[in-house]
Amino acid sequence: MEYETPLFFHVMEYAKRADRDVVDMVSGTPDWEPPESLRDAVREYADLESDQFQYPPSEGLLELREEIAARRGVDAEQVVITNGAGEANYLAMARALERDRGSEVILTDPVYPYYPGKTTILGGTQRFVATDEDGQLDPAAVRAAASEETAVIVVNTPNNPTGAVYPEETIEALVDIAEEYDAILVSDEVYDHYDLSGEFASALQFESDHRIVTNAFSKSMAITGYRVGYAIFPPTLVENAKSRHMLVNVATTRPGQYAVLHALKETGPDYFEANRQLLRERVETFTDALDAADAEYTTPQGSFYVMARFDGYPGTLENVERLIDEAGVAGMPGEAFGDSRTDWIRFALVTPRAETAAERLAAYFD
Repeated sequence: MEYETPLFFHVMEYAKRADRDVVDMVSGTPDWEPPESLRDAVREYADLESDQFQYPPSEGLLELREEIAARRGVDAEQVVITNGAGEANYLAMARALERDRGSEVILTDPVYPYYPGKTTILGGTQRFVATDEDGQLDPAAVRAAASEETAVIVVNTPNNPTGAVYPEETIEALVDIAEEYDAILVSDEVYDHYDLSGEFASALQFESDHRIVTNAFSKSMAITGYRVGYAIFPPTLVENAKSRHMLVNVATTRPGQYAVLHALKETGPDYFEANRQLLRERVETFTDALDAADAEYTTPQGSFYVMARFDGYPGTLENVERLIDEAGVAGMPGEAFGDSRTDWIRFALVTPRAETAAERLAAYFD
């Protein structure tokens, strides 16, 4: 079996080696502050008794699982604390595929590249369904692609890379399709706090044994390095997921869980709204500059990515490297996300230098 190293790493390394100043718009790493209560909890943790530096329960600290469960309207036994959303998605896809219900994984195009990568690792077969020009997914196209071999349907809302937010009727229809084909809908909702449209709907709104919801605090609390995520499983699927988590990772960081728990309890909605407002302002500034460059672009309904298409400049790796060398801006090639956006380049608006990057792009393509 051959594994491909994600292009993210190649582009980031290329940008680091550049002979000029480069604005990094490659990775989705928030540049804003984490909640102050989280910093306080980290300081507090350093002075706890030594037993608090040992293994936590494998499925996660009970109090954190209970806090998540109360907020999401599920039982704490359904919640598994994971090493970020990355492991949560791995566990969800693995659990869906090991039911011996087929090996096909339905993915969107464009797609976050880690989902196809996980499909390969788990021995599944990829089947892609194209979204429309706004990144919206038509449930009828998913139903047409589904078959008796369909084990998993993976969606991400708000979406990376398109910024689309799937409305309630789309999510409800996807749950229905999963039930109809005895498949599992895996709904990755890691950007839920960055819904700019008011249209976000969680798959948890629909009671079903055929959906798993994954999430993490990496983006919402600007702590991608803490690796605290979670998956919410139906009762029928959770025990084997806990076993796989224990065998692969043993447990998730105890101090990270402690800090997240305190931040959940003590951080008000103003923190999250301030970050959304910052993002709205960056989207406006960045897209204004793309207008000046006569570029076509997506305006995100959520998450923090903009995809842009420049006339005569397809989104290949070679062109992204040229953009680094000649304009001093690093984005991700559209070809990294599938076949449907190969003319596009994705930019992450998680840098205080987003305006500088916009000015450079406008000047370069003028």
